[in-house]
Amino acid sequence: MTAAIQARGLEVRYGEVRALHDVSLEVASGRVTALIGMNGSGKSTLFRALMGLARPDAGTVLLDGGTAAAARRRGLVGYVPQNEGVDWSFPVSVHDVVMMGRYGHQGITRRVRPADRAAVAEALERVELTELADRQIGRISGGQRKRAFVARAIAQDAGILLLDEPFAGVDARSEATIVRLLRELAAAGRTALVSTHDLHALPDLADEAVLLKNAVLFHGPVAEALDPSVLARAFGLEGS
Repeated sequence: MTAAIQARGLEVRYGEVRALHDVSLEVASGRVTALIGMNGSGKSTLFRALMGLARPDAGTVLLDGGTAAAARRRGLVGYVPQNEGVDWSFPVSVHDVVMMGRYGHQGITRRVRPADRAAVAEALERVELTELADRQIGRISGGQRKRAFVARAIAQDAGILLLDEPFAGVDARSEATIVRLLRELAAAGRTALVSTHDLHALPDLADEAVLLKNAVLFHGPVAEALDPSVLARAFGLEGS
């Protein structure tokens, strides 16, 4: 069976800075994989490379057996970004943000059909934001915003979900809702790669973990990833 996410010998540089070096990994369908590493370890760069937004200096990326560009055209990949770079003052509602996930299903006319409305309504219900659907996106909490972006990916019907620090600064309810949804989506055959600093949530969240420090240091079961000697390698604590 083809892995949902495949990277081979991935290298990405920003000038003289080597953000990723010889990164190779495979993520199987129907699994939640946690991506762990300290700030500057290359996690966001890896997401950008997987999305085709950062051009690798070497190596290849395959999503569901095809290129990142092909996966985007097919609406195969749903991306939940960090808050940085998002203009929260933009006059769109929570409903509008989630409806953006349906653009790939609407053709060039962007005509909203009953199936689109139904998909958005279901996604909003699953992330518990139905009552806030008409609220401007900047007027809800950080945790609710993250849930709105997860809802967008659900409405998109993406088979691969890339979530960049979805638990950063969120409330306990939002974190629990996102974890529950990811487990449900994985059980239905979707694939999620989730970067996180919340090590306590890993056993409930993920099937496996990848420890990244500009290269893959470990990829395997969560229990092994949480071994102090393994974590020390990822967080630069060796010999301390």
